[in-house]
Amino acid sequence: MRRVRDSIRGAGFGFYVGLAVLAFPLGGCAGLFGDDKQTILPDEPADKLYNEGLTLLNQREFKDAAKKFEEVDRQHPYSEWARKSLLMSAFAYYEIGEHEQTIQAARRYVTLHPGSSDAAYAQYLLASSYFDEIPDITRDQARTERAMQSLDEVIRKYPGTEYAESSRRKLEVARDQLAGKEMMIGRYYLERRNYTGAINRFKSVVTQYQQTRHVEEALMRLTESYMALGIVGEAQTAAAVLGHNFPDSRWYKDAYTLVQAGGQPRENKDSWISKAFGIKPKES
Repeated sequence: MRRVRDSIRGAGFGFYVGLAVLAFPLGGCAGLFGDDKQTILPDEPADKLYNEGLTLLNQREFKDAAKKFEEVDRQHPYSEWARKSLLMSAFAYYEIGEHEQTIQAARRYVTLHPGSSDAAYAQYLLASSYFDEIPDITRDQARTERAMQSLDEVIRKYPGTEYAESSRRKLEVARDQLAGKEMMIGRYYLERRNYTGAINRFKSVVTQYQQTRHVEEALMRLTESYMALGIVGEAQTAAAVLGHNFPDSRWYKDAYTLVQAGGQPRENKDSWISKAFGIKPKES
């Protein structure tokens, strides 16, 4: 699914302005040399190309700006201008949703300049490009997993930056997406009375994605699945844990109704469900 890129623009604004003020005045145009029949264009000054790229950015001609920055890198490789231009091209491509080009440019920047003060922003652009292409839960979630890995890298490598904070918020959304995928498959199994398969999916939500909004329903579906299998004790535990942690949840009412036939919800502290919520078993 496409995601709004407001956090990128907000986080990257200071970076963009900072690079803009570093630009030198435009250099004079290089003249042509040779005779009229065989004119050869020399490399243009790096600062001239860079400033032309900035002008195109200000005019919101992002694709043309990216090409201009790439030209800096081509004509003046390994220069300071090339370093700045590589990141600016990633930024320009991101603005028009060209995520593959953004990822390539940002990854190259991080590889070539890992110690740069702008490496955090490059890594953030890379992670956000994956994040913006997270598909809906009916599709394969490999892109979501890559987004999570890249976002986690921002948080781990650059913990004190504004990009880390934004990455944490995006990471929560990505985790919720994966939990939603597990829930969808679990419901599919439940509807077809494949209760063991359903339990495995709901269990992954409870153990791996406990902080997402799906955990309440997962506990209720575990109650439903265990009752269908006649494993009343686990069903009661799931309902009891649901009631203890989410007493106002609408799912608790359904779970409570399901287990009434086997008695009141009672929590077995030796159950994996209790342990998943940090409840210690009784000492013998």
